[in-house]
Parts: sequence; C-alpha cells; structure tokens
Amino acid sequence: MSRQWIGQLNRWAPYALTPLVVVAALPAIGPGPWVTLTVAGLTMGVMLFMVASGLTLIFGLMDVLNFAHAAFVAVGAYIAVTVLQPLAGWTNELSMTLNLAALLVALVAAAAASGALGFVFERVVIRQVYGAPLRQILITIGALTVIEQLVIAIWGPQALPLPKPVMLRGSVFIGSSSIETYRLFALCVGLAVALAMHLFLTRTRLGLVVRAGVEDREMIQALGYHIRRVFIGVFMAGTALAGMGGMMWAQYQAVVGSQIGDSMTILVFIILIIGGLGSVGGCFIGAILVGLTSNYVGFLAPKLALGSNILLMALILLWQPRGLFPITEHH
Repeated sequence: MSRQWIGQLNRWAPYALTPLVVVAALPAIGPGPWVTLTVAGLTMGVMLFMVASGLTLIFGLMDVLNFAHAAFVAVGAYIAVTVLQPLAGWTNELSMTLNLAALLVALVAAAAASGALGFVFERVVIRQVYGAPLRQILITIGALTVIEQLVIAIWGPQALPLPKPVMLRGSVFIGSSSIETYRLFALCVGLAVALAMHLFLTRTRLGLVVRAGVEDREMIQALGYHIRRVFIGVFMAGTALAGMGGMMWAQYQAVVGSQIGDSMTILVFIILIIGGLGSVGGCFIGAILVGLTSNYVGFLAPKLALGSNILLMALILLWQPRGLFPITEHH
C-alpha cells in the first residue's frame, strides 16, 4: 500500500510544483507586488511556451534538435514590424477592435512566413541530416547564422521600433496591484494557443497520429501513414509557433533586433529539459515555472536572476533526471 501511495505521489508531484512555487513566493514578496509579478511570470511563460512547444514537438517526433529555431523567432518578429507599419492607422486609433485586428493580421502573417520558411528549411537542410545528431547541430547552427545575416540584409542592422497599439499601452489595477494591459493580452493569446494545441493533440485524428508518432514512429508507419508528410507538417507548425512567439515577445519589448531569437534560446532549452524532451504538456509547465522563477527571483535578488533558471533546472534534474514529464523511450 505504501509503495502504491509513493507511486501516486511521484505521479502527481510535478503538477503540484508550480502552485507550490506561487504560494511560497507570496509571503516572501508581499500581496501587492506578488500579483503583478505572478501575472508577469505567467505572461513570460506562455510567450516562451509558444517558441519552445514547436521545438519540443519537432524533437519528439523527428529526433531533430534544431538550433536554428531562434531564426524563425526573428523572422516572425520582423514580419510583424513590416505588417504593422502600414497598419499604423489602426494601431493608433482609440479603438480596441482596430488595435486587436491589426495585431491579429500581424500574428497570422508572422506564423505564415515562419511556417513557409520552415517548409523550405526542412526540405533543403533538415532532410539531409535525419538520424545524424552531430551533423544536425553543426548544420542548424550554421543555418542560424545565415538566416540572421539575411534578416540583417533585408531589414538592416539597426533595431526597429515595434510600438504597442494605443489601447494596449498603460496598466490596469487589480486591487492595489498594477498590471500592464499588454501582458494581459499576451497571456490570453498564449493560453489560447496552448489550449488549441492541447485540443489538436488530444481530440483530432491528425493530432493523435502526431502523439503516437512521438511514442512509436514505427507503429505509425506500419499503420500506413506517410510519416514524411507528418514530419513536414509538424516542422512547419513548430516554426510557425516560433514566429508567433517572436512577434509577441518583440511587441512586449517594443523593439526588434536580429538577435531577438538568441536571447530566448537558453531559456527555451532549459524549458525543454525541465519539461522532458518531446513532451508538450511538460513544455507548458516548464515554461510557466521558468517565467515565474525569473520574475520572483528578479524581484527578490536581482543579481541571482540570470542563474535562477539554471539552478531550477539542476534541482529538477536531481529529482527527475529525464525531466518532469518524460515521454516513453522511442526510436
């Protein structure tokens, strides 16, 4: 009985980790700043999830660790700048409808451009290095440099402004806590994307094929599915999500530089390792944990902020060496 109880405890403990972090931070920080920092941490988490979820799906299904993923973040951000410039009339209007319509157009354009680039990238680059991890690392790092230089050639070396729409500037108050309006918007978008991914992977036939492919690729091929087409679809979806995450992150920072993806890369890989490589659910919880930890530690001990997530990863790996939600060994 005790062994069964311990097994149940180990199963549910990863789910309890995030609420424990949130509750433990309250007495240390105080109620007012705690609400602001918690919303900021959740927002940062869902934006990181958009970028990391695509990468974890690509790794889980295709066994490809794509170090050029940061390039798709930058492309999405720059496409958003290009789309929003002629829509300045909409973003400067005191109309929430027009403001949101402009952001929706930019979000779709960022996803479409990054997804299309992902299609070309899979066919030209990734297809040559399936099953060769060392070559994957070398060729994707090289491709990252090439794409970043192309971005500089097209949009210039200077950072470009990406101002927030008028209605999403400023803050709202929840009690005595001040929360940036854009953070609430980004949180809603990120949660909507996470929910859509969850429903796709659990309620649709294609989603179940992708999940089954992550668990056992050979079984999917034996059932007659064209695994190469599934690969291309997942790679395009992963890069499209990176573009959306890049657009949201750039809008949050109100400026876009060619290195915008690089600044997220370390956090994204920490999230993948914390959640368990290939696990989308683990990726979501890992992203939320990273976002919350960054904001809480940044407030309590600013000098420790940079190393806090590396420490978080180390502690989790000591407890769960394969991450919080490891997928079944495959391939």
